[in-house]
Amino acid sequence: MKLPGQEEFEVSSACENVPTGELDSGPGSGPSPDGPSDTDRGELGVPKDPLLFIQLNELLGWPQALEWRETGRWVLFEEKLEVGAGRWSVPHVPTLALPSLQKLRSLLAEGLVLLDCPAQSFLELVEQVTRVESLSPELRGQLQALLLQRPQHLIQPIGTRPCQGSAHPREASHNEEAPLKAQHQNPLRRKLPPGAEAGVVLAGELGFLAQPLGAFVRLRDPVVLGPLTEVPLPSRFFCLLLGPSTLGKGYHEMGRAMAVLLSDPQFQWSVRRASNLRHLLAALDAFLEEVTVLPPGRWDPTARIAPPKCLPSQHKRLLSQLREVQGPSARHGALAEDRYGHWPQAPSPELQRTGRLFGGLVQDVRRKASWYPSDFLDALHPQCFSAVLYIYLATVTNAITFGGLLGEATNGAQGVLESFLGTAVAGAAFCLMAGQPLTILSSTGPVLVFERLLFSFSRDYSLDYLPFRLWVGIWVATFCLALVATEASVLVRYFTRFTEEGFCALISLIFIYDAVGKMLSLTSAYPIQSPGYPAYGCFCQYPDLGGNESEWTRTEPKDRNDISSMDLGLVNASLLPPPECARRGGQPRGPSCHAVPDIAFFSLLLFLTSFLLATALKHVKASRFFPSVVRRVLGDFSSVLAMLLGCGLDSFLGLATPKLTVPSEFKPTLPGRGWLVSPFGANPWWLSVAAALPALLLSVLIFMDQQITAVILNRAEYKLQKGAGFHLDLFCVALLMLLTSVLGLPWYVSATVISLAHMDSLRRESRACALGEPRSFLGIREQRLTGLVVFILTGTSIFLAPVLKFIPMPVLYGVFLYMGVAAISSIQFTKRVQLLLMPAKHQPDLLLLRHVPLSRVHLFTAIQLACLGLLWIIKSTPAAIIFPLMLLGLVGVRKALERVFSPQELLWLDELMPEKERSIPEKGLEPEYSLGGDSEDSELMYQPRAPEINISVN
Repeated sequence: MKLPGQEEFEVSSACENVPTGELDSGPGSGPSPDGPSDTDRGELGVPKDPLLFIQLNELLGWPQALEWRETGRWVLFEEKLEVGAGRWSVPHVPTLALPSLQKLRSLLAEGLVLLDCPAQSFLELVEQVTRVESLSPELRGQLQALLLQRPQHLIQPIGTRPCQGSAHPREASHNEEAPLKAQHQNPLRRKLPPGAEAGVVLAGELGFLAQPLGAFVRLRDPVVLGPLTEVPLPSRFFCLLLGPSTLGKGYHEMGRAMAVLLSDPQFQWSVRRASNLRHLLAALDAFLEEVTVLPPGRWDPTARIAPPKCLPSQHKRLLSQLREVQGPSARHGALAEDRYGHWPQAPSPELQRTGRLFGGLVQDVRRKASWYPSDFLDALHPQCFSAVLYIYLATVTNAITFGGLLGEATNGAQGVLESFLGTAVAGAAFCLMAGQPLTILSSTGPVLVFERLLFSFSRDYSLDYLPFRLWVGIWVATFCLALVATEASVLVRYFTRFTEEGFCALISLIFIYDAVGKMLSLTSAYPIQSPGYPAYGCFCQYPDLGGNESEWTRTEPKDRNDISSMDLGLVNASLLPPPECARRGGQPRGPSCHAVPDIAFFSLLLFLTSFLLATALKHVKASRFFPSVVRRVLGDFSSVLAMLLGCGLDSFLGLATPKLTVPSEFKPTLPGRGWLVSPFGANPWWLSVAAALPALLLSVLIFMDQQITAVILNRAEYKLQKGAGFHLDLFCVALLMLLTSVLGLPWYVSATVISLAHMDSLRRESRACALGEPRSFLGIREQRLTGLVVFILTGTSIFLAPVLKFIPMPVLYGVFLYMGVAAISSIQFTKRVQLLLMPAKHQPDLLLLRHVPLSRVHLFTAIQLACLGLLWIIKSTPAAIIFPLMLLGLVGVRKALERVFSPQELLWLDELMPEKERSIPEKGLEPEYSLGGDSEDSELMYQPRAPEINISVN
């Protein structure tokens, strides 16, 4: 004889006995290299458990028509059923009333607990749960029939209306396949990783029960319980909480409390291994010890707390589980490993001396040779195609921007064409040979400054620039090879955040200063017309010095230092109001004075438009407007879109703004020179020896620029698997310095901005994640092909010169300004500078302010400001040629700070030097300011160590 409602589960019995792997064969299932990575649990040797999906089914309708309805679901965060709106709420952090946890503990202590239950179907499970002495046979039958009723789920397949179970389950028995089909079509199933399990909580009020009934079951083998859950996952846990009617939402809140407990990874880990009731209650008590209580009346209970952007590390709680697995003897070792293994780490093999000449280079070559075939095979992924497009546009933008600025800095000795050709040749060669092929070579701000200084020196002393530059490049290559031979790259361990921030801030200020300076120069050449002054001028022609009237033509300028002739491309033409034109003896061109808009005004308009547009588009990526795909495209290509829109606005209005100067054919920008630079030219022979002095300074700059970027890219937080190649990268840069010097092309080093953007475009993330949880970061797709293709495409872009000449220079200046502002706003140094101007009560709750006195923070920031100011002063004086040595001096200043600040303060404000890192395990690092007890002194060890300089190319 069948129980009422029993037939509803017999139709789905086939699904109950299907192996778990077959049920997970839908979209997003199966083994994948993008699966979840090792977490804190794996790092400490604690076994990792399957993800658990928890569902709360609540009994509603007493005493009229009883029905089970799904009212909540959890993975890490809670989703509530919004009945009126017919949808699920946004995932949020669950909040519980403390009495509900206490009542739940009492009910579990007095109820039925079955661990490793052998039930193979929901019917068997119900029969075992209802075997309670307090229940009469009649009540037991009624309760079994009630439990076997199919619950209502809110399942929303894509493109359909919400699908809910029937309100009359007995009448729905003739159509049993529909709910199962809806379960398989549930989009939530694709968000859960393969191997996920389910936990079900049933709670509600029953008037015919005289006393509460509680049961907790852990199944020995997970079983699919038919349509009990909205997703057809094998269930591991089952909890039943029923009782007589009470005031309030007692059983509803106890059901939520049980679901929240099961969603907690540490409670779940303990319950999976519990062997009796005492272990279960101990796990609940451990959860209560970690609970944070909010006082009543101080917050809104209806408010939903949004999930954090970054989940805190669970190392602190996992230590207790490790003691359970390995015993108390493992406590000291685990604590030491956790305390010192999470931040100060032993130097990587790439940064250990071999003691042999070129020993580091040989090791880098051997290490990378084993990965060379996979560097191409790993690029066979659709993600790499999108990365190529993204980085290509960014590289072209950078080549145009730096090419235009380099042309102005060297008076046309180099230009956009050389920038494109050099980027393609040097970048492609580097991607094929380098130790870290994710690095993107490009012109950088400090090297551009040195090029400007070298050209100014050559002009002031009447030297032939390109031959002099050739010998500088030859000496630089020689010095860099000497650094590779002596394994000098191991010194990058001394480049802490103090040095990185000073270097990044200097680059950013150079970007900002140059962009604003160029616009001010343009404004001074063409003053913005004041009120009462004619709003339009005209191009007029007037006699030259020889008395001959010259034609008004758009040709290359004779004097590139004259911004009026350079930017407008005019020889004997000026932009003057008609009266002034007539006074100088000029004559307006055309039948009437051809009116042109105010150049300075519209140039300034384009400058501000491109800067603000790039900034706004970048912020769209983090906003809630538009679909995620649109937001990502607008954010990733913000600078490219800003440049295109600026060019479109300039063309639509027909403005005579200064345009980018590019050659119309494939030949060097400087007229009269070939592709190979003459070794001497008009310079004396001894200059080839004297070039060693500026080359020594440039070698320091190249070493700092290259290796600081390499340190940032190879941080452990990026989870790179193929290792770095500091010595091999510097060796490649040295050879490319020689090549570009011979060809008269710009010098190239690793570009922090684009390289970080390249790595970001190749991020590997988990395909499935918990509701409300961001996708977990798995690492970077390490390969050589994307960079190689990017530089090949950049080389073909040389033939875009007829198009590039229409790009307004104010638009490039605006993008340049944006790059500088975005870079300087991404470092901690900027936040600490803001603290100087902020009252204490308005300061953000930064972790470093919890552990370091504010006066010490201000002192550290003031020292950084003083160093940055000194660097800027030296760069702006005739002694600017030595400013690379001052960059190296930042390392010495940081070393001297150890006499001013304690290791505890430096650990929060910066990083520890290698010697200090080695001394920590011996002496320990105790907090200087502690009030006793388990204070926040250990908070730092559990914080994720992410790179402080994280600049996006946009």
